[in-house]
Amino acid sequence: MTRSGPEPGAGRHEHGVAMTRGRWADLLGLVCRLALGGVLLVAGLLKVGDPTGSIQSVVAYRLFDYRVSEMIGLMLPVVEIALGLLLIVGLLTRWSAAVGAVLMLVFIAGIASAWARGLSIDCGCFGTGGPVDPSDTAYLTEILRDAALFAAGAWLVVRPRSLLAVDTVLFRRPPAAGSAAPESRHTAPSVPKGAS
Repeated sequence: MTRSGPEPGAGRHEHGVAMTRGRWADLLGLVCRLALGGVLLVAGLLKVGDPTGSIQSVVAYRLFDYRVSEMIGLMLPVVEIALGLLLIVGLLTRWSAAVGAVLMLVFIAGIASAWARGLSIDCGCFGTGGPVDPSDTAYLTEILRDAALFAAGAWLVVRPRSLLAVDTVLFRRPPAAGSAAPESRHTAPSVPKGAS
């Protein structure tokens, strides 16, 4: 007569596989955080000390009037630094990744627009941009880079949990009620003194 129940250890094996997959997903989240956050932080730091160059980088795209370009050029480095720091430490990961991903889409649209209109400019992503020789443009490379960073941000929006994140400490879920003492079900009942 054969038993139809699960083989011994099957449940533990499946649990171990799920734990391993979760650990790899957490590691991927860390890589995405550091990639997107690191790029944003470096880009912001390189521009924040040169506001004139940052403004000129925006003006070079010829999408806005000077006053709007000036506001974007002054604010963008600050936003990039703030998002970069939040992502690197893993604080408010989902929201900072969402804003970072939107920024990547905006950058892709701006670069594609400059390319389509035949402008020859440096994107200004990591410092002063502006007109360059047509042979020095790198639009496709810049779009592919920003697309990869957008994918990193999208992953973190869908699954913000990652290794070494402040979010994990601040927003850790408390254990479910009734799970504190599971061993009570297996403890032999106490026998009153004097009972035979």
